[in-house]
Amino acid sequence: MNRRRRLIIVMVTFALLCTFFTPYPFKVLRRIKWMVASVVARKPVAVPVIYTAEDQIATYGAAARARLLPKFQAKGVAYPPQRLTLVVIKSTNELMLYAASADSTYKYICTYPILAASGVLGPKLKEGDCQVPEGLYNLTLEPNTPYHLALRLNYPNPTDWAHAKEDGREQPGSDILVHGSQCSIGCIAMGDPVSEELFVAAYDTADKNLPLIIAPVDFRTTAAPASKVTDPTWLPELYSQIKAALVELPTI
Repeated sequence: MNRRRRLIIVMVTFALLCTFFTPYPFKVLRRIKWMVASVVARKPVAVPVIYTAEDQIATYGAAARARLLPKFQAKGVAYPPQRLTLVVIKSTNELMLYAASADSTYKYICTYPILAASGVLGPKLKEGDCQVPEGLYNLTLEPNTPYHLALRLNYPNPTDWAHAKEDGREQPGSDILVHGSQCSIGCIAMGDPVSEELFVAAYDTADKNLPLIIAPVDFRTTAAPASKVTDPTWLPELYSQIKAALVELPTI
């Protein structure tokens, strides 16, 4: 077996292994495909394009702002806002957008349907369980993802790590996004147009502390899900924290 064929077999094997250990197998496979194609063609290995947030804003900003502006005007909130908060309700597959102008309280802006969110009600506990987390998170811009545009959660946050340590868990998972497309393996898929609006709104908002509340149900109007014997002992306390954050926001 010649050296080139061995190299290709190693690359393909690596790609298959990566599909089991990363939440973004298509991204890995795409890069491997570029590398294999370059080797076969006897060309230098191609390097994938890496975008900055400004690159993506230059591409999608104007159209997304044109869609966002009427939503904010209808609620009497200046755009861009001073502050932005996102709320995900897993039971209804909805993402609610809240915003505030300078020196004002939060107002409800709109609700977006979640197109895909794998798993069931309950927190994320380990890598590969395909669960959407539950808790209080912060978001940052993620301009490079195979799922169009995205906002990245700081999961696992210190609370998640503390709960994992309490339970004896070492791998609570990672790489959770609010992204485009219509498929989910633990992330929140919003479709491409909505992912553009969320990305641009987050970029434009003055306060870069961007909270995200993920709740199993809307605790402002609905009781907590019935407890199960398999629930972690810390779950009621987490739900109390989520409820306290939700009640600070106006209902629709």
